[in-house]
Amino acid sequence: MRVVLQRVRSAQVTIEQQVVGSIKRGYLVLVAFSDADQQADLDYLVHKIIKLRVFEDEQGKMNCSLEQIGGAILSVSQFTLYADTKKGNRPGFQGAGDPARSKVLYQKFNQALAQSVPVETGEFGADMQVELVNDGPVTILFDTANK
Repeated sequence: MRVVLQRVRSAQVTIEQQVVGSIKRGYLVLVAFSDADQQADLDYLVHKIIKLRVFEDEQGKMNCSLEQIGGAILSVSQFTLYADTKKGNRPGFQGAGDPARSKVLYQKFNQALAQSVPVETGEFGADMQVELVNDGPVTILFDTANK
C-alpha cells in the first residue's frame, strides 16, 4: 500500500460537478494498493494514520492526533501512486493492484478508519476533482514495502 497523507484545513472531492465527499480539518488521504498487500498492511496503516501526531497542541508543537482534535478523513483512491517512471516519459502502472481486489481493500481501509474518525470518500475508479487547503503544509508518504 502507498498512502500520501496531507494535513488539511478543508478538502472535497467532486465527480461530474457533484460534491461526493467533503471535510473540514483533518487529512486528505490518497491511497493505492498493490497485489502484494495483505490485511496486516491495511491494519498497520490504519493504526499509523489514526495515531499520527501532526496537529499542534497548546504550545504549537506537533503533538496531537486526528482523534484528539476531532478531525476527519477524506479518502481518495489513486492507483497512480504506483507510477513507474524509470523508462521513457510515459509512466507504467504494473505495480498497481488488480482493480477488483484493490476496490475491496479500499472499502475495508475506509471502514477500518471510520471505526475511529469520520470518513468521507471519493468513488473508486472514477474521474474525480480534488480540492484542498493544505495546512502547513504537512505531507507524509507511507509505503508498506518500507515499513
